Amino acid sequence: MSDLDLFSQQAANRSRSRWLVFGFIAFFAWLGFGGDWIAWQFTLDAPPGSYRHTFPFLGLGLTTVAAISAGVAWRRGPERVLWSTNAIEVTVPATEEERRLVNVVEEMAIASGIPRPRVWIVPDPDPNAFATGRDWDTAHVDVTAGLLRALDRDELQAVIAHEMGHVKNLDVRLMTLLAALVGAVALVGDAMARMMRGGGRIRTRSSGGGRGGKKGGNPVLIVVLVLWILSWLLAPLVTRLLALGVSRKREYLADAMAAQFTRNPGALASALQKIEHAASPTPSIRRGSAHLCIADPLGRRLTNREGFLAELFGTHPPMAIRVAKLKAMAYEGRASSAERQAAGVERRGDDAGTPAT
Repeated sequence: MSDLDLFSQQAANRSRSRWLVFGFIAFFAWLGFGGDWIAWQFTLDAPPGSYRHTFPFLGLGLTTVAAISAGVAWRRGPERVLWSTNAIEVTVPATEEERRLVNVVEEMAIASGIPRPRVWIVPDPDPNAFATGRDWDTAHVDVTAGLLRALDRDELQAVIAHEMGHVKNLDVRLMTLLAALVGAVALVGDAMARMMRGGGRIRTRSSGGGRGGKKGGNPVLIVVLVLWILSWLLAPLVTRLLALGVSRKREYLADAMAAQFTRNPGALASALQKIEHAASPTPSIRRGSAHLCIADPLGRRLTNREGFLAELFGTHPPMAIRVAKLKAMAYEGRASSAERQAAGVERRGDDAGTPAT
């Protein structure tokens, strides 16, 4: 990978992160101020003494909540992801597996040219790994206990290199922000649903010719109301699909960077096959953080498929395709090495047969 491509990817991730925060706040501003406008329209012709919705408290409230949530997601997103997985930081390695892990992380930090991230272990028997953080200086690399037991040193090195690729690309910034915002959308949506179920309706009475009367409704109001309700219903799904799409496109790039850092794409192919053949999903990793992992922690049935539904709902590209690409890299590397060796032997033979002058 050229440095130009890497810098372009980093710049794109910075830009996408800013737009993600802006879009998140704008979306909740629409939900809030849209709800205020709908309530104003419904209460506009209310009789004297009835409630008239004039102050946009819902818009101001939701916009403020969204801004605070985005700020918390930016500052505390990595810590919340780590907390949700019950990860334990490795500060002083206590076992041979932990020492091997720390050594490998240090090696891959040198190979990638970025500071060594903090190292964590998730107490889960299923092999998996992920990285989180805002930038190079706040990055965390996490592996499950099952991964340490399942992989040899070369395979572990390749998996860590993959995660270091996410860190160097600043994928961790965008994907951690997405994980935090997906959770925020779900929480706000649940709160609003409970409020609406609890009787937060606007009851009005109007004369026959009013806006809310029986002779007909305002078509603009009806359209806005339908869009507003759909926005509430689809918000968790839309943010979830956004997280899935972001993850799938970046896994191939991180695989390629791992091959570049280790010069051993076959090791990552072998590691991915072992991870894929694990019998169960990773229950310690929640749905909102699934797109951070090297392999789908929620089960592999959909991820293993191709087609529209897999592209739409799968957290990761098909593992078989990733493994095939890595094996092709390994084959090309061996072929190039053999050609260089043959060329060297031929040159040495020519030099030996050249008479001295």
